[in-house]
Amino acid sequence: MSTRAGGSSALGRGLTSLIPQRAHADGAVVEISLSRVTANPYQPRKHWDDADLADLAASIREHGVLQPVLVTETIDGYQLIAGERRVRASRLAGLERIPALVRQLANRDQLEVALVENLQRADLDPIDEATAYRQLIDEFGMTQERVSERVGKARATVANSLRLLDLHPDVQTAIADGRLSAGHGRAIGGLPAAGQPQAARTVISQGMSVRQAEELVRRLREPKQAVTTTPAPGLDPDLERVEERLRQHLGTKVSLTRSRAGGRIVIEYYSDEELGRLFERLIGGTA
Repeated sequence: MSTRAGGSSALGRGLTSLIPQRAHADGAVVEISLSRVTANPYQPRKHWDDADLADLAASIREHGVLQPVLVTETIDGYQLIAGERRVRASRLAGLERIPALVRQLANRDQLEVALVENLQRADLDPIDEATAYRQLIDEFGMTQERVSERVGKARATVANSLRLLDLHPDVQTAIADGRLSAGHGRAIGGLPAAGQPQAARTVISQGMSVRQAEELVRRLREPKQAVTTTPAPGLDPDLERVEERLRQHLGTKVSLTRSRAGGRIVIEYYSDEELGRLFERLIGGTA
């Protein structure tokens, strides 16, 4: 009878009462097998630099893992919460075990910890960062204010980050791989999605600053606004297409007019620096 009562009591305490649990002192570092560590499904970082991992692996071979990873214990082993870069590099270095702190965290806490750690280390590209914010909002019901409090960022910073997810996928890819900055992305976001990839290519090919990208977007928007109010008479569709191609290629306002003997091309610039950029673009050398 006592055995049955004891069994009922164990079942009443849940599944953890039937699984041998190893005691881990709070804050104590233990060595765990890398083969028993699984990835964090809430890892906000999606891109890994092979050269960076190789450098870290070389350092680990020489000095070992200097900072423990953070894991939570599962039935089959451990699930990583923070430190995936160290885990990947340790496996690359041929290690079998890694120092770890073991904590029990809910799914929301796992994402928050992984996000905060990556933000503190500046390990996330702007798109991964924005995606992680969106995940906190969509999957865990947080407001932008709550997200900003949890990650220690201003609400405006979180809001501006989330705007990047509205960009054309090609522009997001350029930001994720470092060809464009988040500031460039926000500037290009002022254009309709269909026109964003071409603008991004212009910004990248001409090495524009964020301010120059903002000016480019302003100019690209101007002709469309002008057409709705005062359409230019006598400009045939073929000439309009040529004008638009020149505008996109040069990154500035271009006007074409036709005359009996041919016509004129007017290319506008707004500073000596921009004149030099246009000269290099047209001639292929410096003025």
